[in-house]
Amino acid sequence: MRERTQLDSAISGTKRLERELDDAVTLSELADEEGDEKALEEARAALADVLARVKAQELESLLSGEADGNDCYLEIHAGQGGTEAQDWAEMMARMYSRWAEKKGYKVEYLEESAGDGPGIKSVTFRMSGNNAYGWLKTESGVHRLVRISPFDSNARRHTTFASVWVYPVVDDSIQVEINEKDCRIDTYRSSGAGGQHVNKTDSAVRITHNPTNIVVQCQNERSQHQNRAKCWEMLRARLYELELEKREAKLQQQEAAKTDNGWGHQIRSYVLQPYQLVKDLRTEVETSDTQGVLDGDLDKFMAASLAARIKTGGDVLQN
Repeated sequence: MRERTQLDSAISGTKRLERELDDAVTLSELADEEGDEKALEEARAALADVLARVKAQELESLLSGEADGNDCYLEIHAGQGGTEAQDWAEMMARMYSRWAEKKGYKVEYLEESAGDGPGIKSVTFRMSGNNAYGWLKTESGVHRLVRISPFDSNARRHTTFASVWVYPVVDDSIQVEINEKDCRIDTYRSSGAGGQHVNKTDSAVRITHNPTNIVVQCQNERSQHQNRAKCWEMLRARLYELELEKREAKLQQQEAAKTDNGWGHQIRSYVLQPYQLVKDLRTEVETSDTQGVLDGDLDKFMAASLAARIKTGGDVLQN
């Protein structure tokens, strides 16, 4: 039903753009014939507006996957390298938070593991908004940072890694069966940047799904009961995403997106020294505006990855 509604909306939107384009072209031709500069400027502005909305609709058309319209969970894990990697993980958390804010998405902190000093070992967010999973799903993978380390007294260049894992929030229309006997539930004291929600009781919850070794955890809520409920939601989402991943692997005959957190597995490189460059290694899209990217300007990378994914059949998921 949702897919049909999206299709109808896309068709009506396309027809509306076609009508507006015809009107703008007609206005432009008449203004040109009559030498009316004011009308010609209005026509040019109308054409520019239509072009901008065509580009926006083209991007939205890339979000054709089964769960693209859903909210999503985003996890970031520091790679090996201690403080350097943990600082990079925290920089990435800020980058994705900034990106989400620009999209108008709600960002909900669920869990954070503090680093040994500056930075974080891991963090989990829930991103809520239209097509959140669709936009973020191709961000799963390893991200490499090259820079002069602020933690190196000799000012040497360091390479470090952090991994991103994105999976959709599943709604009531999606059935995911979980046998609770297959799960181990642990409780522990909250830690990290939880503000008033971090307390001195064992309110944080971790659930391990033994058959798949999937681990989810939550410490953001005020009570153990609430954190437990969030964990079950996250586990359902992870198992659903695993099923989507299996289907995609069958179609593409390739490994799933989650890979080793180190050399040879990165999807994007962020080089801050000796030159400024962010490059996606899957699509070859790159920019020298490294600060803009770290401030959340990620759409060009996401759009290119989505287009490449559709071209290779990655979103042709069968029931």
